[in-house]
Amino acid sequence: MKLRKLIGAVALMASAMMTAQSAVAGDKIRIATEGAYAPFNQVNSEGQLVGFDVDIARALCAEMKADCEIVAQDWDGIIPGLRARKYDAIIASMSITKERLRVVDFTDRYYSNVLAYVAAKGKSVDTSKAALKGLTIGAQRATIAGQYLEDNLGDVVNVKLYDTQDNAYLDLASGRLDLLLSDKFPAYDWLKTDAGNGFEFKGADIDINDEIGIALRKGSKLRTRFNDALKAIVANGTYEKINAKYFPFSIY
Repeated sequence: MKLRKLIGAVALMASAMMTAQSAVAGDKIRIATEGAYAPFNQVNSEGQLVGFDVDIARALCAEMKADCEIVAQDWDGIIPGLRARKYDAIIASMSITKERLRVVDFTDRYYSNVLAYVAAKGKSVDTSKAALKGLTIGAQRATIAGQYLEDNLGDVVNVKLYDTQDNAYLDLASGRLDLLLSDKFPAYDWLKTDAGNGFEFKGADIDINDEIGIALRKGSKLRTRFNDALKAIVANGTYEKINAKYFPFSIY
């Protein structure tokens, strides 16, 4: 009788362990992205979230064997939404900064970024601080580009900030901006469109050691899982395939 009880207890424990492992492998993770930052995250004609960030998120979830839901969230409210537990992670081309690290944790980088100026083709532009004096320069609000303008040029130029990158492009195309400062890779994508065809990069890239990571709530146990999954998709070639889908050069 005692032996039967012991065997039953062992079997019960084994079953519980398998259930727990299964729960970890197939748990639900909600991931937020902006949905207005092509080619990294945008909504296609069928109303679906697509882009580099979205593909990376899905690849990481597949590697973790997690059941993930990807949702759209306006940029201005994306960190407050994470902290309010509306979702568990942000994969939205978010730069790792000291200010953000005070309120959220980040994974290792999943790509690196530089800033670049954009203006009309054929327009001669000197991007030195002295030469930019009096110009109107735009960027998306609450971004590294916007912060760079305010911190480094706010005393000499008219800084105009926008709620989305698309609205910044619209004002540049309509002539309401002299220059746009942007993360280079989304701007590279826009320059290939009909709307961006008449524009080009100006001056040298601005390298501010900008690394892009996945934002998580402070102390989240998902950090290790995402980092392990990221290393795996880089090692097995999945990352390279996603990169090549959007850019003819590595952004890692």
